[in-house]
Amino acid sequence: MASVHESLYFNPMLSNGVVHANVFGVRDWVTPHKMALLVLLSELGRAGAQLGLLERRRLNRLLLPLLQGPDMALSRLRAAIEECCPQLASSVHIRLKLMVEGELKDMEQFFDDLSDSFTGTEPEVHKTSVVGLFLRHMILAYNKLSFSQVYKLYTALQQYFQRDEKKSGADESDMELTNPEELDGKMEKEELDGPLREEEISCSGPLSQKQAEYFLSQQASLLKNDETKALTPASLQKELNNLLKFNPDIAEAHYLSYLNSLRVKDVFSSTHSLLHYFDRLILTGAESKSNGDEGYGRSLRYAALNLAALHCRFGHYQQAELALQEAIRIAQESNDHVCLQHCLSWLYILEQKIFDSCVLLEHSVNKSLHFGLPYLASLGIQSLVQQRAFAGKAANKLMDALKDSDLLHWKHSLSELIDISTAQKTAIWRLYGRSTMALQQAQTLLSMNSLEAVNVGVQQNNTESFAVVLCHLAELHAEQGYFAAAAEILKHLKERFPPNSQHAQLWMLFDQKIQFERAMNDGRYHVADSLVAGITALNSIEGVYRKAIVLKAQNQMSEAHKLLQKLLIHCQKTKNTEMVIRVLLSIAELYWRSSCHTIALPVLLQALALAREYSLQYLASETVLNLAFSQLILGIPEQALNILHMAIEPILAHGAVLDKGCAMFLVAKCQVASAASYSPQKKTEASESAILNLNEAKTYFAKVDCKEQLRDVLYFQARLFHTLGRTQERNKCAMLFRQLHQELPAHGVPLINSFK
Repeated sequence: MASVHESLYFNPMLSNGVVHANVFGVRDWVTPHKMALLVLLSELGRAGAQLGLLERRRLNRLLLPLLQGPDMALSRLRAAIEECCPQLASSVHIRLKLMVEGELKDMEQFFDDLSDSFTGTEPEVHKTSVVGLFLRHMILAYNKLSFSQVYKLYTALQQYFQRDEKKSGADESDMELTNPEELDGKMEKEELDGPLREEEISCSGPLSQKQAEYFLSQQASLLKNDETKALTPASLQKELNNLLKFNPDIAEAHYLSYLNSLRVKDVFSSTHSLLHYFDRLILTGAESKSNGDEGYGRSLRYAALNLAALHCRFGHYQQAELALQEAIRIAQESNDHVCLQHCLSWLYILEQKIFDSCVLLEHSVNKSLHFGLPYLASLGIQSLVQQRAFAGKAANKLMDALKDSDLLHWKHSLSELIDISTAQKTAIWRLYGRSTMALQQAQTLLSMNSLEAVNVGVQQNNTESFAVVLCHLAELHAEQGYFAAAAEILKHLKERFPPNSQHAQLWMLFDQKIQFERAMNDGRYHVADSLVAGITALNSIEGVYRKAIVLKAQNQMSEAHKLLQKLLIHCQKTKNTEMVIRVLLSIAELYWRSSCHTIALPVLLQALALAREYSLQYLASETVLNLAFSQLILGIPEQALNILHMAIEPILAHGAVLDKGCAMFLVAKCQVASAASYSPQKKTEASESAILNLNEAKTYFAKVDCKEQLRDVLYFQARLFHTLGRTQERNKCAMLFRQLHQELPAHGVPLINSFK
């Protein structure tokens, strides 16, 4: 606490070339950068009618960020002015040069002349305008300086100008050695209207209170909407530490430090900054001024609530529950219904980790609507829809609930929740296996976001919703064999969400999964095995499942079976129904490869029952295909063909290209097997029909470069052509089969004994 009180009285007179007026109540300081801005405003007033309308508009748009933003290097300021009016930039440079190369009295005379801007019947600047207030603050701050402080300011201005002169001289020498065309290209790429670069902010020195508020709001907005344009975590923390050194009572700086620590998942620093934020609110009396005597208690209960949210985010559920109980107790004592509703929402999240219950969530939604909290009510509806989707509720009922939620969003202009709702619809359609509908929802969100701009020239498309939708889009393209398009989407994701950003894990997982599928299709099992570690680091359940798939492909049946059994038990405990079904299908395939076809049937029937109970239509269709294959192996191909017609339509409409190929291959196998008892003419017709289906399957497999399945199709096709006496086609298929067979290792299992 001693350091807090000391900072109220101690303020260095000169630091980093900045002169501070050590007077209580003065919140603006005169800096060399602000001197340059004053010269710009003076020259702008002198130019008057000489400036064109377009140039004046550009300068007016430039002035506000310059007046509000942090100090910058003179070279960057000159470049920004030159973009608007080169003649004015030259005048500013000449005026600064005369002042720096002259005497101290020139700077004194300059400030005396500034006061004339407000005189006359029609003054150049109105006292209450943005520019007028800036000029008055600077004049007041300058008049408060002692003679020694004025001298230090003049010395700092000389150093400020000389650094720019040295840099300009170095640039001119570089220009002589550089191709002019390359130099023009570099100048075109320089962004003068964007956020400041890290090296320029880091040398800008202390900020005034207004500059600090602008910097904090800008960085907070960037962290929310476009993290790539915000400063890196290390640079932002350095700036915040510098800001707090000279402005220790700005509580918002501690909160931004808390958000910055969350980016790098630093538990200690984030907790420390969060507690400091609420401590500062109480110490400065900001809450008490706005909320009366209730401000102190309000800070305490919201501090406990935020602490509970922080612990929940890092998985510290016991600590989160204790903090939440404290927040509930204080909120009940203060009769704060808004805080209690937030506590109720977090209570549901904590209890969801232990058991599934919709009672708390439904109660929270009703109470939120009653107290007029549309944001909280909408989030509750979204959570309720998500929970009921995993519970297997019908898609039409879920979409109706989301439609009601969307009405709230549009009514209250909650654009962020509109994005979340659309992303959730995409994920739900993917869960139910309707890829066409998922694609439509994804495109809707992408089109909508491209039209909505937020502050500081940032597009609001770097949120988690946008990342989720783009990941689904990449996976959908990869499933259809458009790997180049999927790679372009992932490249875009990597640019939008760099590896150090908080949503980068989403695209990392999808990227690894797509690479894994391509390696498996291509028969490069060693490559797929090397990708398992990366998938496991991002999602342990997916990683174990992929490891079992690799072991199965390498004919390590017992190891794969042990791994799948452990995964099955874990997924049943955590109620991950989708993964349970996928594991059951993999176990059934292990039984086929071990020639235990009768044991596979109960496993498949269990998977089918689960898929239908939870309305997972695509997984149900895939399970039916596996059942049809089992019936084919057991010698009842006619029955297999009958159930195939039930399942093949959803596969062809919404399935991945690989699944489509497997389905058509299975139809061809069943057609040939069921024609064994037919007359010669009907048998020939069935063989011709099977060849057509094999051609379609071959097209699908070629699209995803699945060489192993292509080899099996060519083998089967060659046998059929041989039966029909079509020697030329048989030889062609046999030649292609031989090429692939030499390239790929044999898996040691009869070709007919594999569905996928």
